[in-house]
Amino acid sequence: MIIISAENSTNAIVTRERQKSLMLRAWILSGLFFMALPGTLLGFSNLMAISAHHGSASLPVAWMEGHGHAQMFGWIGSFILGIGFYSQPARKQSPLRLPLTCFGLWTVGVALRWLANIYAWHCRALFPVSAGFELIAVLLFLSAASHHKLPGPSQGNNAKPGMEPWMVSVLMGTAGLTAAVIFNFVECLRLSLQATLLSFPHALDQKYLVLMGWGFVVPVVWGFSARWLPAFLAIPKPDVPKLQLGLALDLLGVLCGVTGWTGAATILLACSAVVIGLALHLAQSPCGRAKIQGIHPSFPSFVRIAYAWLVIAGCMSIWAAFADRHGGIWGASRHALTVGFAATMVFSIGPRILPHFAGVRAIFSKRLMFLSLLLLQTGCLLRVSSEPLAYEGILSVAWKVLPISGMLELSAVLLFAANITLTLLLGNSVFAQDSQRQHAVA
Repeated sequence: MIIISAENSTNAIVTRERQKSLMLRAWILSGLFFMALPGTLLGFSNLMAISAHHGSASLPVAWMEGHGHAQMFGWIGSFILGIGFYSQPARKQSPLRLPLTCFGLWTVGVALRWLANIYAWHCRALFPVSAGFELIAVLLFLSAASHHKLPGPSQGNNAKPGMEPWMVSVLMGTAGLTAAVIFNFVECLRLSLQATLLSFPHALDQKYLVLMGWGFVVPVVWGFSARWLPAFLAIPKPDVPKLQLGLALDLLGVLCGVTGWTGAATILLACSAVVIGLALHLAQSPCGRAKIQGIHPSFPSFVRIAYAWLVIAGCMSIWAAFADRHGGIWGASRHALTVGFAATMVFSIGPRILPHFAGVRAIFSKRLMFLSLLLLQTGCLLRVSSEPLAYEGILSVAWKVLPISGMLELSAVLLFAANITLTLLLGNSVFAQDSQRQHAVA
């Protein structure tokens, strides 16, 4: 009887883990769809139109906002929410009920926003409905996360352990996501009441981008970096005082950006990028061999390149705050942040952790991983270097470079999406082998 009870308990645990992995696969595949089609493909078509007309005046602002929303929420947001739900311990009830509800609300919300921005189809209704779905999904996620407590005091020690620095960073990013969806809901409600507008005003959109980029994406990536990079790159654990200083500078920078103090915000954000790089010891020599099993050995180099892009993004934002006239410097700064930093980190760490979380042994192809990263870096370098030259009228030939950068980045995104999709669909499942092992034992 004891053996049967233990076997049933083990089977229940394996079943719950398999369900969580399947749910994570759904989040990942949804994120890949928004990344490849509404996100990057739409961004590429926008870039082609801008290059052809030597400016963005003829391009609807709503199209650019639809592209950005699909990238930030549809892609990165789906990945983060999926990993967040997967990281929560499963209880006795089904681990799929709440994540499946949030998945439906979030995915439908992002898709409706894309339809409203691109096709202006029932936009007065779809703007608040889509934003409301996204807000409810985040609130449900926060409700689920709030039930998990920190570990209790160890034996012989009555003091509770403090929250680890990487957790503080992730929570700060989660607060930024919550603020961003609330901001989005309020402004979408305002747009629905003003039938003449299909996009956020420029000044308001600038504040919104600071909140999404530096308030949401950047702290979350910092937190995961502090958690995983010491083991992956064989580097020392983060310097806690410097990490806390970097988070404080980032928070102050975001607050200044949202309140309209652009110059001060850019300086603070650039300083935070430099401090975080020092806190994570990315410039130091590794203490041992990096963990590159199952992925391409160039992984450590691309992670460091990503943080170099973060510093470039911060420095270019200072330049833009004091010298931008036609949007080229701001655009290059945002591209260095979203593609150079965020996308490079996802393309680097994603093949390392996503297969493991989804119950697959290893990435489908190491070569596709390297090729997607190489194309992404080449395209990003061309885009960031040529956009200020083209928009600001410094060098007219730079307009011809922009489409090339877009084609390279689109190719990189499609290769990454194909590699992850093939991994999830054709990869060697951990649960299948565990099931065979259990039958053999029985």
